Amino acid sequence: MVRYLPQFRNNIDEIKKLLVPSSSGALVPMEQLADIGFVEGQTNIYRYNNKRMVTVRTNIRGRDQGGFVKELQQKISGGIVIPKGYELVYGGQYENLERAGKQLALTIPLTLVMVIVFLFMLYKNFSHTLITTSCVLFALAGGIIALLIRGYYFNVSAGVGFVSIFGISVMAGVLLVSALNRSIGNQQPGMQLINKISKEQLRAILSILVLAISGLIPAAISKGIGSDVQRPLATVIIGGLTSTLLFTPILMPPLYWWASKKEK
Repeated sequence: MVRYLPQFRNNIDEIKKLLVPSSSGALVPMEQLADIGFVEGQTNIYRYNNKRMVTVRTNIRGRDQGGFVKELQQKISGGIVIPKGYELVYGGQYENLERAGKQLALTIPLTLVMVIVFLFMLYKNFSHTLITTSCVLFALAGGIIALLIRGYYFNVSAGVGFVSIFGISVMAGVLLVSALNRSIGNQQPGMQLINKISKEQLRAILSILVLAISGLIPAAISKGIGSDVQRPLATVIIGGLTSTLLFTPILMPPLYWWASKKEK
């Protein structure tokens, strides 16, 4: 059965007389090759991996994509028997999230390992490396809290934001620990000296972090086209840098003093 659109209904006789070239080169009328008629059918036919595909679309609001798809899979497997030769493929943003999640599962640990290796090459001291790496924990906590406050779920852009804040937050720790190492040297560090040096480096840390936070505020509050991608990324970075800004000057000097005291 050959299907045609309704606008060709009045030309059925002409369609039947259409000549189709055969393998030998002879022209054969269409009516000798197929039963030609008009039936109701789909306007567009889509294929996926050379198989016919029917797409069911939905918009998700108020919950995460991963949780929605898992619940959908449970309900489908419990109430619907899929015939042989048919399969369900969950695509769209969920497919992108799954693919990006696998990449981030490798990228994030690799990023942390590279940060630790380069910091150890810089300090030649494992304690100072761990103290500087603690900025990552501050940034991670701030990014998660920022997502929860704004009601966003983890997605691809949020994952990119977490990778970004690791490097920026570590930069603040490098400024502080490097300044302490240069000023103290091999002498026994006292808390007063550490506090003095930390106050001197506070201006540089504020300049870096406040500038980065201010630059991302427009992206975090934007509502235009593409803002659904920008907002989670900017929210994670702002939250991570804010927590780094609050905790780095407060917690890192005592950590440095405690680690130096243990070594001495």
